[in-house]
Amino acid sequence: MDFGIRDKVAVITGGDSGMGLATAKLLTSEGAKVALIDLTQAELEAAAKEVQKIGEALPVHADLRDWEQVEAARKKILDHYGRVDILVNAAGITGPTKPFLELSDEDWWGTLDTDFMAAVRVCRAFIPSMQQSGWGRVVLFTSEDAVQPYTDEMPYCSAKAAVLTLAKNLSKEFAQDGVLVNSVSPAYIASPMTDAMMEQRAKEKGMGFDEAIATFLEEKRPHLVLNRRGKVQEVAAVVAFLCSELSSFVVGANYRVDGGSVATIAT
Repeated sequence: MDFGIRDKVAVITGGDSGMGLATAKLLTSEGAKVALIDLTQAELEAAAKEVQKIGEALPVHADLRDWEQVEAARKKILDHYGRVDILVNAAGITGPTKPFLELSDEDWWGTLDTDFMAAVRVCRAFIPSMQQSGWGRVVLFTSEDAVQPYTDEMPYCSAKAAVLTLAKNLSKEFAQDGVLVNSVSPAYIASPMTDAMMEQRAKEKGMGFDEAIATFLEEKRPHLVLNRRGKVQEVAAVVAFLCSELSSFVVGANYRVDGGSVATIAT
């Protein structure tokens, strides 16, 4: 299947691991040139080397909480590739997992800055390049938590709900320019983020890692009918479609990759 993205330039935030890295590998295998943005230098360099075994990859170190660093990343990528056609914003953190009354302003702002405002910043930085060429794809990572929130992840859930709204708003503003904006909502994917969650659960409950996963599925995700963690490649496949020429009539949509975890038909 030809995705129609050969020689397209894709920027992927959160590209040093998990779903971001899997997406980078898949887009590169389809002929795209990628720029990976992340905060951790060593992991970023290692991820870029993995992707470079497939095709072109540029590692770009930046803290997406800082507009000046986002601007510097934009300049580096445009200087190197000349344009940007695709933006995938996969960067994010879980944030504090405390009861509401124990959450401070700093807890809220720290998560919102990383999970929501970073998406705002990278869209502001890279969409103009797509407008200039009249073709673009933007995929923002939200989560099942955006529509099915959990009380122990309130800042994260709120941030992801904001990203979902942001994607819809952007889709309306830029479709006329040929820039199609959509979102993807993964749930309980086998990634560094959920690994850390399960390691913490195992420690707190005095059980093994696999048992932590099994009991979490039973107690916390009863609607996840496939009864397993998703694979990063399963998310990357959906993202790649949304980045492709094949998605030319898909705009403002939210694609769930959640194993059935969301219990309603609501977006």
